[in-house]
Amino acid sequence: MNSAARAIRRSAVSILLGAALLAGCASNGGGLSTAGSGVTASDTARLTRSGFLSDYGRLKRAAVGDGAECWRAADADLKKYDKVLISRIVVSIKPSAGGEQTIDPSDLKVLTDYFHNSLVKALSPQMKIADKPGHGVIVIRIALTDLVPTSVTRSLGGTLIPYGFVAEAGSGVATGRPAGSTPYLGETGVEIQFRDGATEAILGECRDTQIGRKYAADVEAGAAGATETWVSGYMNSFQSWAYAQDAFDKWSGLIAQRFAELRAAPGR
Repeated sequence: MNSAARAIRRSAVSILLGAALLAGCASNGGGLSTAGSGVTASDTARLTRSGFLSDYGRLKRAAVGDGAECWRAADADLKKYDKVLISRIVVSIKPSAGGEQTIDPSDLKVLTDYFHNSLVKALSPQMKIADKPGHGVIVIRIALTDLVPTSVTRSLGGTLIPYGFVAEAGSGVATGRPAGSTPYLGETGVEIQFRDGATEAILGECRDTQIGRKYAADVEAGAAGATETWVSGYMNSFQSWAYAQDAFDKWSGLIAQRFAELRAAPGR
């Protein structure tokens, strides 16, 4: 990156960070926290069908999340489980327009480790983390599908064009992607299966695809939350896998939330 490019990017970042700090000061003195959930958005047109799940025909729009599809067995009772085992996560890479993509294997390990640790952090307050299947254990099997890194070079190029963000901000809807997204941003699908650790019976399945949003605002979070989400989305467009990690954190939180609701519900 030449000196002019660095200067333009520093200026843009300074403006965004300044806005974030002002918004933080306006909300009880708080500053930047973790990225808002609006940094990625579900894209129902890109849900995958990899063969990892048992029956895609049973999947229906889920009660939680912004576009995930799930189904749950009629006799599944999550109150029977007080432990959770997170199986080894498998990954498939989405082919690029020019053919197969090449990904550094160490990047994939970092990503799967990140997702595993995110799930552990989200679930451990309510369930023990098991190291083997058995009675009272619910097993989570995960496939990351059609994984795509952000093209940092293209993101920087768009940023360096004067007023380029105006065109980019509206390009998501124009190209059939979530609002605030652009064609070069990262995306990742997920297919998840929940099994009984003793009988291996399938208790439920879900799938979702999350797309990065460079120009994202969390309109339901007020001024500070919207600014935080905008800054996080913008900054993540300069990192290859940041949007994937945001998606992992979102999914981990949703799984933990749903587990807590089902385990606390009367009956089944």
